[in-house]
Amino acid sequence: MNTRTFGGDPVPVSEIGLGCWQIGGDQWGTVSDADAMATLKAAYDSGVTFYDTADIYGLGRSESLVAEFVKEVQAKNLFVATKLGRWPTPGLPDNCKPEHVRHFTEESLKRLGVETLDLTQLHCVPLEELQKGEIFETLRQLKQEGKIQRFGASVESTAEAKACLSQPGLSSLQIIFNVFRQTPITAIFDEAMKKGVSIIVRLPLASGLLSGKYSHSTKFAPTDHRSYNRNGEKFNVGETFAGLGWENGLELVDKLRTLLPAGYTMPEMALRWILDFPAVTTIIPGARNPQQALTNAKPSKSKPLSEQTHEKLRRFYQEQVASLVRGPD
Repeated sequence: MNTRTFGGDPVPVSEIGLGCWQIGGDQWGTVSDADAMATLKAAYDSGVTFYDTADIYGLGRSESLVAEFVKEVQAKNLFVATKLGRWPTPGLPDNCKPEHVRHFTEESLKRLGVETLDLTQLHCVPLEELQKGEIFETLRQLKQEGKIQRFGASVESTAEAKACLSQPGLSSLQIIFNVFRQTPITAIFDEAMKKGVSIIVRLPLASGLLSGKYSHSTKFAPTDHRSYNRNGEKFNVGETFAGLGWENGLELVDKLRTLLPAGYTMPEMALRWILDFPAVTTIIPGARNPQQALTNAKPSKSKPLSEQTHEKLRRFYQEQVASLVRGPD
């Protein structure tokens, strides 16, 4: 597994990490403790050192499982990122008040079993809260106190990303970025690189669409957001199938198959495409089982895509995808 340095720090992290949303077990269908632990270990065995979780994933379950895994493997090179801001009580925008940010941080410290967090990220909080900037002052104070080593933000739109990039001390931005969501290339990457802000890429396979394994007959569990959030019924529509919708997504994947370079699978091409951008620090595809974790790690060893393939994928997005994306971009 190749590594990249995290923002302005000399700390190396695996360029492919593991997104731990799935092991929360509440928005991707049921995942047993045994399967979750096996998945975490498989990722580690494949060279993954970057693990991204959040307090809201399973209401603390994901963080607790990650803590158990870290304690078991006893590896000193692991980097665990978490997030705060989406806890159901008191709810947004009150979650952004200093006393609640501090409380959420303390709770994550307890669940993860550490004295300081490697990275805490604002978890898709409203744009107006980011623009006010008060929540960043709280994060800077927590860093000064040693509760957190770094802070960043997970965002849903270019406007939110730019609001965060204006804040001193920001270490990272977590964004939706994949073949179906290419806006960050021109809107965010240059400024992030100039300021030494790491880019963490979530949903690199567009909720699994870019795995190429789904069809019109595919069914998801009722507890899977791919069943109940296809049109943004519960949260940002862009978090599910890149905001394209199920039918549009399947049609676009079929068209994308014609652009596959020889020797690449669909997910390998999709992840390798992201890695080819130097602004990207790490990708956090999720996994529900060990085999998925192992497959996700392989593109780190793949050759970069050719300039011709990159140009084809750029035109594909501009001509066939961009107009279909719903939600903030």
